[in-house]
Amino acid sequence: MYLKRLELAGFKSFAQKTTFDFPAGIAAVVGPNGSGKSNIIDAVRWLLGERESKSMRSLKADDLIFAGNEKKSRMSLAQATMVFDNRNKFFPVDYAEVSIRRRLERDGTSQYFLNDAEVRLKDIIDFFAKSRLGTRGFSIVNQGDSDLFVRSSPKERRAMLEEILGLRQFQLKKHDADLKLKATKINMEKARALIEEITPHLRILRRQTARWEKHDDLLKELRELETDYFSARLKELEEEQIRIEPTFQHLAERMEAKKKELVGREAELKLVNEKKPKAGKTDEARDREARELHERRSVIERELGKLEAKAEIMKEESSSGFEGAELVKFLEEVRETIEDVLYEANLVKVKNLLKTLFEKINHFLEGDSSEAKGDVVEDGELDSDRERLTRELSEIAKKIATIADTEREERESLKGFSDVFKKTFEAVEAKRSEIAAIETERNRLSLDRERIRMRREELDGQAKEGGRRLDEFSPSSPKGDFDAPTTLRHIFKLRGELAGMGDVDAALVKEAEETEARFRFLSTQIADLEKAFIDLTKLTDDLDRKIHDDFAHAMKEINAEFQKYFRMMFGGGQAKLTLEKMRQVTPNSFATGRASDMEAGETSEGVVASEQEPFQAGIEIGVTIPAKRVQSLDMLSGGEKTLVSIAVLFALISVSPPPFLVLDEIDAALDEANTRRFGTLIRDFAKKTQFVVVTHNRATMEAADIVYGITMGEDGASKVLSLKLE
Repeated sequence: MYLKRLELAGFKSFAQKTTFDFPAGIAAVVGPNGSGKSNIIDAVRWLLGERESKSMRSLKADDLIFAGNEKKSRMSLAQATMVFDNRNKFFPVDYAEVSIRRRLERDGTSQYFLNDAEVRLKDIIDFFAKSRLGTRGFSIVNQGDSDLFVRSSPKERRAMLEEILGLRQFQLKKHDADLKLKATKINMEKARALIEEITPHLRILRRQTARWEKHDDLLKELRELETDYFSARLKELEEEQIRIEPTFQHLAERMEAKKKELVGREAELKLVNEKKPKAGKTDEARDREARELHERRSVIERELGKLEAKAEIMKEESSSGFEGAELVKFLEEVRETIEDVLYEANLVKVKNLLKTLFEKINHFLEGDSSEAKGDVVEDGELDSDRERLTRELSEIAKKIATIADTEREERESLKGFSDVFKKTFEAVEAKRSEIAAIETERNRLSLDRERIRMRREELDGQAKEGGRRLDEFSPSSPKGDFDAPTTLRHIFKLRGELAGMGDVDAALVKEAEETEARFRFLSTQIADLEKAFIDLTKLTDDLDRKIHDDFAHAMKEINAEFQKYFRMMFGGGQAKLTLEKMRQVTPNSFATGRASDMEAGETSEGVVASEQEPFQAGIEIGVTIPAKRVQSLDMLSGGEKTLVSIAVLFALISVSPPPFLVLDEIDAALDEANTRRFGTLIRDFAKKTQFVVVTHNRATMEAADIVYGITMGEDGASKVLSLKLE
């Protein structure tokens, strides 16, 4: 990983967008004083999360934006972007290139972007802390801070070392844990105070609500019994409903089907009725005609009989001497007289009639026979009447036969119609009977449905008696041995007991419940807070041990390298970094505070800690310069302080090389020989660490791979000229 590119726009003296491409080795920034070289260093520090304006040589945040002048207007915002090559996954993100961008507007709005995704400042600080980069260590050395390590306090020196050793991320976690630990402790104290406050009142409420404890138990038992009872009864009704409804629906479907069939049968019956045979005459007219023909035939037969009798009489007359016509006439008169006698009720009249009849017979017998014989009808006239009557009788017989044939045909046709009509009518009646049977069954099922509805209403009434609603229960099978009458009696008994207890003071019960719930909540919160307190304490202890163990282990290597580079810079002497006065702390001594004094940097099964704060001991510097007795670092010259700081710097990057270092005129206080040593050192270390160096020394420039020249234009903006050295 290395810094590929730095882009500035509106930042301090860089008004226009300016891009610096850095190689993996050494980049030198040169230029006259006041041209804006150090603004590049300030931009890097700003991007790493610096929040103090003083550290970036400004009084307020607004000073970071190009202010403008008579020849160039001021900018509305300042923006800086660092682009890193991350192909080796040095940064814990899945990107081959990582960009960090920070923007500041004149209204004070400040934004941070990680690969164009907006993030918080805390996220940026944590991101760089995991990568051994930050604003508190040796990653960036500002102008005039070449002896920073020497003149810093022991605590600040330790912070510098921890940052470049990658321990700052654990310090940040420990800091967050400490804040949470303090907040947890405060919350525990508040929760305990609240519990102490509500406990007396809760005792009073518990005593007042004790008499209703059984009420709640009885009510709970009642509710359970009601649930069992009504759920079981609803289940019974539901099963009956399930049993009835399909049959009812099936009957309804059958009813519809049968009605359709009945309509079809009635249509067939109508068609059959329309095909009923039609008679030419009515039965009454035909009977009257037949009767008239039979009467006429009887008359003709009588007339024929008379003719036959007349013929016989004429034959006898011819032998007896009487004329047939007279005899017949006489006989008719005798018959009429006898008929009158038969129907006469008056005896006198009967005698008169008999007397008249007697006189007629005597007169007939005493009359002249020759006179009667004069009127004999000829035989030809009698035969003519007989033929006429015979023909008429034959015609009547034919008519009677025709009527008989017509009646027979009509009877046969009517018999066929009657059979078809009867069959069709019987089919219609059969369908009507089937529909009537289905209707009867539906009516029976309707009664069953009505009974179910009435039983449900009865159940609803029973539920309302207990202040419940039937829709509160869902049908379910009873559990275990369930007896509905016994359960119902038990329900009524419990309702009576509850009614005898009287009404519960709802407000008091509610207050007791709320207070009890608050007590339980606070108790739970205290338990959670205590657990969190223990976990956070363990976390801080673990982080302290982690920081101390890693720091103590690195201190040995750092001291070895510090001794090496110190002797190189001063041509001999001794140098050592030590911890402030320490005491030994065993794993169990955090609670008791027991400890024993230790040498700085020593390690044991225990851990070391500062007297003021565990595991936060500062760094002391002990040096011995050849041919010079130094009792205090304040006795060192400016150049000597710079050499000590440079020796510490290279000792640190030997043990834990950072991705890059930004050094602003760190070689300003060095003589030519030490400058060349410095140039040689950064050339050697450039194989592992990238350097961006602001310098005025040629020896340092000669070590660079690329040189950026910075000048100040007439418009007050910095200009850039680059030179790549082979």
